[in-house]
Amino acid sequence: MRYSDAGVDISVADDAKQRIRTAAGRTFRSGVLSAIGGFGALFELDRKRWKDPILVASADGVGTKLKLAFATGVHSTVGADILNHCVNDILTQGAEPLFFLDYLAMGKIDPRVVEQIIEGMSRAAKQAGCSLIGGETAEMPDIYSHGEYDLAGFIVGAVERDQRLEPRLVRPGDALIALPSSGLHTNGYSLARKLVFHIAKLQPDTYVPSIGNKIGAELLKPHRPYWPLLKNVVAKGWLSGMAHITGGGITGNLPRVLPRNVRAVIEVGSWPVLPIFKYLATLGKIEPTEMLRTFNLGVGMILVVPSKNIRKVESELHRRREKFYAIGHIETASGAPRVVYSGKLPLS
Repeated sequence: MRYSDAGVDISVADDAKQRIRTAAGRTFRSGVLSAIGGFGALFELDRKRWKDPILVASADGVGTKLKLAFATGVHSTVGADILNHCVNDILTQGAEPLFFLDYLAMGKIDPRVVEQIIEGMSRAAKQAGCSLIGGETAEMPDIYSHGEYDLAGFIVGAVERDQRLEPRLVRPGDALIALPSSGLHTNGYSLARKLVFHIAKLQPDTYVPSIGNKIGAELLKPHRPYWPLLKNVVAKGWLSGMAHITGGGITGNLPRVLPRNVRAVIEVGSWPVLPIFKYLATLGKIEPTEMLRTFNLGVGMILVVPSKNIRKVESELHRRREKFYAIGHIETASGAPRVVYSGKLPLS
């Protein structure tokens, strides 16, 4: 017998890996010391640029959004999703992305699918100035069904010790500025898929008038990256904190960047809720509190800004033609940090 008789074709895997080498090589920045294909990837910090750096690392997966990729045959967006999600996570601590590694496991390797995923990932990496320097591509026929795969990513970035964002910097009186998301990003898909494909019984190519898009295309919109937009704001030291609004929504993520004895007061209705969220809320008759702790509702990142820096931050965002919304403030409270809401969430 040969390995291929057990469902693992080494020659096909080699073809896929060669495509990965080509796409990943285009992302290499200064500091990459090894080519794709070694047992370990090497990266060297520029000693002239960094004075007292702290490394910041994060890992994440795309989750059940992958089911949309399987159903539509569109795989490049999830490649971008995983990289952008990880970039945004370390950005909340002020870190610049340096390098990224992916883990891709498939029931049966399809080099064309692998190429789509890595092309999307490499485009996102170039936009973020982040090098795709290694990873793992595994063929696992008894774990994943044919045509299915799992995708995860691991990122390392750096921030100067005296520029690191941390909860102790946040003070009562700080303003909260929201940056828009492109859609669900990479969270809430288990509920969204149940509502759309099982309750409403739509197909991915079904056009939904209230959304103005085919439902599959809407749900596949890629996770926005915020590092290119915010790197100057971070370098200037104009922020006291940042929250990436992922699984758990504003309710679950904003407290992660706040110290004890404060609370965030959010005025719902102060930003536009995207049509996809209104559609999902209507389909599932979902209460506003549940929506706020499940989806990002059109808010991808929240900036915590000291009052003295509000005009500077707003001016920079205007200069970059970025939409933003003043959605609340930080105030004194007792106990663990939390979020409180005022106003009515516009879901109809």
